[in-house]
Amino acid sequence: MSSTPRTGDADPATLRHPGWALFALAFAQLIISLDIYVVFVAMPEMKTALGFSDQTLQWVVSGYAVTLGGFMLLGGRAADLFGGRRMFIAGLALYGLSSLAGGLATNVGTVIAARAVQGIGGAVLFPATLALINTLFAEGRPRNRALAVWGGAGASGLTLGSLLGGVLTGLFGWSAVFFVNVPLAAAAIAVAFSVMPRTASSTGSRTFDLPGGLTVTAGLVLLVYVLVQGPEVGWGDSSIAGAAVGAVVLLAAFFLLEAKRSEPMLPMRLLRHRHLVPAVLITFIFMGTFGAVPYFLTLYFQDVFHYEALTAGLAFLTQAAAIFVGTQIGERLTTANGTRPTLVIGFAIGAIGMLALALGTGADHGYAALVPGLLVMGVGQGIVWTAMWVAAGAGIADREQGVANGLASTTQQAGYAVGLAVFVVVANAGTTTQKGEAYRVALADGTRVAFFAIAAAVLLGLLTSLAIPRRSTAQQTESPATAPVAGADADRVQHSPS
Repeated sequence: MSSTPRTGDADPATLRHPGWALFALAFAQLIISLDIYVVFVAMPEMKTALGFSDQTLQWVVSGYAVTLGGFMLLGGRAADLFGGRRMFIAGLALYGLSSLAGGLATNVGTVIAARAVQGIGGAVLFPATLALINTLFAEGRPRNRALAVWGGAGASGLTLGSLLGGVLTGLFGWSAVFFVNVPLAAAAIAVAFSVMPRTASSTGSRTFDLPGGLTVTAGLVLLVYVLVQGPEVGWGDSSIAGAAVGAVVLLAAFFLLEAKRSEPMLPMRLLRHRHLVPAVLITFIFMGTFGAVPYFLTLYFQDVFHYEALTAGLAFLTQAAAIFVGTQIGERLTTANGTRPTLVIGFAIGAIGMLALALGTGADHGYAALVPGLLVMGVGQGIVWTAMWVAAGAGIADREQGVANGLASTTQQAGYAVGLAVFVVVANAGTTTQKGEAYRVALADGTRVAFFAIAAAVLLGLLTSLAIPRRSTAQQTESPATAPVAGADADRVQHSPS
C-alpha cells in the first residue's frame, strides 16, 4: 500500500481527466527542457543585434543554469507546502512573463535578467510536475507510464531545443526563441485550470522554513555559479574563490539549521533514503554525461560541418526520436523488472552508443557516421531518464515528493555544470591556438576525445545503479496519514493506493 493522501489531495482513483492532466505536465516539462538549448543557435545573431561581448554572451546560458539549479530545492519544498497545482501554474506564469520580457529586450542586461527569471520559473515548475505525477498517478504501471510520457517530452526536449532554436532563428530572428514560450505557457496554464484537480497545501501546523530556504537557495546559487563560471573566468579568480567560500559557509549553515528544526525544509532522513540517495547521484551523472552531448553536437554541426542554424537543428531529430523510443522502453522495463536492472541496461546501452558516436566523429566524417551512435545512445539515454525518476520518487511520502524531487533535480543541474566544465576542457585542449581549417580539425579531434571520456563516465552511472536496493526496507516512522510507503517492493512497484 502507499501513503494515504492528505485531506483535499487528489486521489489517483478519482482523477477525471488523466490524459489531459498528463499532457499539461509533459508539455510543461518540454518547455523547460527546450529552453536549456533553444538559445544556443540564436546566440550569434543575438550577439550581433544587441552588442554582447564574449564574456556577457555566455551569461545567456549561465544565467538560466545558475537560477534553475540554485532555486530547485526551494521550488520543490514550495510544491509540498503550497500545493503542486498552485506552484505548477505559478511556475508557468513566471516562465511566460519572463519570456515575453526577453523577446522584447533591447539591451544585454534585460536579456540576461529574463533568462535568470526563466530559470527561477523552471525551478518552481520542474519539481512541481514531478510531485504532481507522483501524487496523481498510482504507484506501479500508471505512474511508470506517466513518467515515461513526461520523460519522453523532457528528454527529447534537450535535443529538440536546438532544432526549434534553429527553425525560429532562421525564420523570425533571435527574439522568437523567447516569444515562443509565451503561447506555450499560456496553453499549459489553460489546460491545468481546466483538467488538473486541486492538490492540498500542507497542513496548517506546518510552516515554511524561511532561514533554511534562504541559506540553501543562496548557497546553491553560489555553488552553481562557481561550477558554471569557473571554467570561463578561471578557478583562481577572486570572484570564483569568494563565491566558493560563500557557498560552503551557507550550505554548512543550512545543515546546522535543519538539524535543529522540527519542520525542516529538507528532512535529514531523506538523505539516508535507500532509493533517493543513489537516485540523486544518478541524476547528477546522467546530466553531466548525456546532458552535455547536445552542447558539443551544436558546435560540431556548425563549426565542423558548417551547418546553418536550421540544418543544425534538424540534425538533432535522429537523437530526439531515439530518446523518445528509449523512454517508452524504459517504462516497460521498469514495470516488468524494476528500476535497478533497467538503469543498468540503460547505462550499458548508452555507453555503447557513446563509443559508437566517438568512433563516428572526425573532420573527414559526415553526418551518416554519427547516426548509429546517436540512435543507440539516444535509446539508452531515454531508458535511464524514465527509470531514474521512478527511483527518485519510490517510497517517498506524498507530502515530501516535492522536496525529494527538488533534491534530485538540483543534483541534475549541478551534474550538467560539472560535466560540461570538465568535458569542455577536454574538447578544447588542442584548439586554443588554431584557426581556419586547423581549428576545424582540432575541434573535431577534441570532440571525439570528449565523447570517449563521456562514454567512460557513463559507466559510473551503471555502477551507481547497483547501489539501488532490490527491495525497499523503509520503515514507517510517521502517522499513517503522512508516512512513506512501508515495506513496498520499490524495485517492482505495481500496487495501487489503499
